[in-house]
Amino acid sequence: MLYGYARVSTKDQETTLQLDALSNAGVLEVRQEKGSSVGPRPELQKLLAQLQPGDTLVVYKMDRIARSLKDLLSILDRIKASGAAIRSLTEPLDTSSPLGIFMIQILGAVGQLERSITRERTVAGQVAAIKRGVVFGRPKLLTPEQESEVLAMVDSGVSQSATARHFGVTLIVVRRVLDERAGRKNTGLYPVLKDYL
Repeated sequence: MLYGYARVSTKDQETTLQLDALSNAGVLEVRQEKGSSVGPRPELQKLLAQLQPGDTLVVYKMDRIARSLKDLLSILDRIKASGAAIRSLTEPLDTSSPLGIFMIQILGAVGQLERSITRERTVAGQVAAIKRGVVFGRPKLLTPEQESEVLAMVDSGVSQSATARHFGVTLIVVRRVLDERAGRKNTGLYPVLKDYL
């Protein structure tokens, strides 16, 4: 039995292209989802659970079912354990043969490498922007003068909550001002960026 799986990353996208390709390949039963591959993907999980020996899971592209090489290999293991196979319509991949399994592992590794390179470039761009003085995140809600007033109020014994209400901000804003004075400034950077600065 041929089973199809189609997925798009956002609710604004459509699976029409994938559905047409699966239909042309002779797939009669298709499960589809709209959501990121990092999500739970319940329809994919149900489909994997119902695969029987001799079944083939057909996808438009391998990146429709896996978010990483580790995820791909885990899914391949489940498919193999069920006695089924997987086939991609746009890539020369078919796990009914040893060469097909090898090709899928190579493709997954290349995809993982590509994502790592993209991530490195993104981080490098953010670091360069920070070094040029670009400030990420929301603008501050309080002016420097107001921040000085916050410190004075808290130092005089006014509670942090009362000070926040006085300025119409959240308690977090008041605590950030106090943290910055104490030298515990939160840069708002992702931890990975801190290693590059």
